[in-house]
This record gives sequence, structure tokens and C-alpha cells, in this order.
Amino acid sequence: METRPLGRTGADVSVVGLGTWQLGGDWGDVGEQTAGDVLDAALDAGVTLLDTADVYGDGRSEERIRKALAARPDRPFVATKAGRRADPFEAGQYRAENLRAWIDRSRRNLGVETLDLVQLHCPPTAVYSDQRVYDALDSFVADGAIAAYGVSVETVAEGLTALEHPGVQTVQVILNVFRRKPLEELLPAAAARGVGILARVPLASGLLSGRYTESTTFRADDHRNFNRNGEAFDVGETFAGVPYDVGVAAAREFTAICGDRVPAQVALRWVVEQPGVTCVIPGARSVEQARSNAAAADLPPLTDAELADLERLYDERIRQHVHDRW
Repeated sequence: METRPLGRTGADVSVVGLGTWQLGGDWGDVGEQTAGDVLDAALDAGVTLLDTADVYGDGRSEERIRKALAARPDRPFVATKAGRRADPFEAGQYRAENLRAWIDRSRRNLGVETLDLVQLHCPPTAVYSDQRVYDALDSFVADGAIAAYGVSVETVAEGLTALEHPGVQTVQVILNVFRRKPLEELLPAAAARGVGILARVPLASGLLSGRYTESTTFRADDHRNFNRNGEAFDVGETFAGVPYDVGVAAAREFTAICGDRVPAQVALRWVVEQPGVTCVIPGARSVEQARSNAAAADLPPLTDAELADLERLYDERIRQHVHDRW
């Protein structure tokens, strides 16, 4: 699989990675064996970046990654996130002692002395401009607890604020066919500073797979059921903030544009082709999904006509429903 430099970390990573939120929780139950099989399938298919967080299943995702990697000769790059163990609306909780405790817990969960990358996990907006937070992270780099740090953001403005701090190596942001605003300013600004971009929610929580209809139901423990209106966390994390009925209708048009190709692969290929993107990190709940997602890296580039059709679809069906802050 094609690889790209991840900011200034010194690591080259696959253009398609694996997000592992679903292996911890909030997407319905994924058993231990299935989680291990998904991780193995992705790694065997050429994925070299795994993205996780300390709150995915209260550490379950990190622990499952540790177990899956224990028997493998080559270790992939593992990016985790910290901060959501605090009340996410209390900026004052992002103190050095708390950050250190969260990071040390992730080190234990993943079974490593040094974490490859720690990302602030969508904290309150004020945290992105708090120099004390970056000073703490710099100290953790200096003492070897982490090799590098970055941020995960909900809005373009938060990403641009983070880029003002020279220690930031990566920005993780929602980017997909239905969520394009980062292309305008954030991605060019990151590229100019040598900062890597990890693109999350690339399938709009599955909408862009083309498998859902207006009558599709989701389990009670799936965020696509319980976070439709932002009841548990930022609504942009669920269906990329697009109202479900609007997204389903637009996804049908998207599937028609894809022709005889797998819609999810086309959606991932679109993200990979955007200037400034380092790695797209779709999730997978089955071996088949993991393999299919990785195969998106091998698709030929989208044609000018296809790109124009996708832009028109966004302009006509989606743009008016996407909040300006995103």
C-alpha cells in the first residue's frame, strides 16, 4: 500500500489506516475474537496505522490492539487520544497531572513505554489555545512517555488554532464527500507547516456505504441511534452531522455516481486523493470490511467527471444542512 510521511514524526504510514472506536464501544457489541480478526485482516492487507483512544470502551480498544500485536513481528504506528476521561466541557481538567495519568494508562493498555502519538481528544475549544497544555505535552515528549502529539478537532477553527503551536505534529478532522470544509483552509495550512492530517468519519458513519435506507434501525448501544441530535457528544461525529433522512437520500445519488464500484471504496479513495491528507481512518466491524477498506488504496484516481458530480451532489443536497462551524 502507498505510504506517506506523517507530519514531522519521522514515520511513514499507509494511506488507509484503521479506526478502532467500533472495537471498543458505541457501535454495538464487537466480540474479542472478531476484534482480533479485524485487526489482523487490516494489518495483513497493508494497514500500518491504527487509531484508538483511551475512552473507546474505557480502554478496551487499546487493550485489544495490544493483544493483537503481541504475536506480530512488525508493529504498526499506533495513534491514541487523551482527554475525554475528564468532563469534556471542563477545560480546567486538562492539567499536566491529569494528562500524565491518562497517558500512563494508555501506555499500560497498549503495553509500551513510549506512545507513538497522543492526540488531544476533541477537548473544549479553549484548550486548543492554552499554552500550558502544550508545555505539558512537550515535557512528556522530552521524558519519553510519548514520541509525538497532535490534536483531534471538531471544527476548522480549532484546527487552525492548534496549528499555531509548533509542537503539534498531526490534526485529526472529519473529512468526507459530505463534509468538505477542511479542504478550504485547514488542509493547506497544515501542509504549509508540515503537519499530518488524519481523516476520520470518512464514510459518514456508514451512510456512504450505500447500505442504509430510511427504515434502517440501529441497536440501542450504537451512537447512530443514541446520538442523532448530539445527545451524548458532538452531533458531527454521527453521520457527519447530516440529518439522517437527508444523508440517506444523498447516499443513493452517491451510489449511482459510483457505478459498478463499491461505494465505500470510492468514498475512501476520494479522501485519499485530497491534497494534504496523510491517512484516512475508516472503522471496520468485520474482516470483510477491513479488507475492502484497505483495497480502496488500489483504486484508480477518480475522473474529473466523477469529482465534478460529487461536488455537485454536495452543493445541491448537503451544503445547506452542514453547520458553518464545521
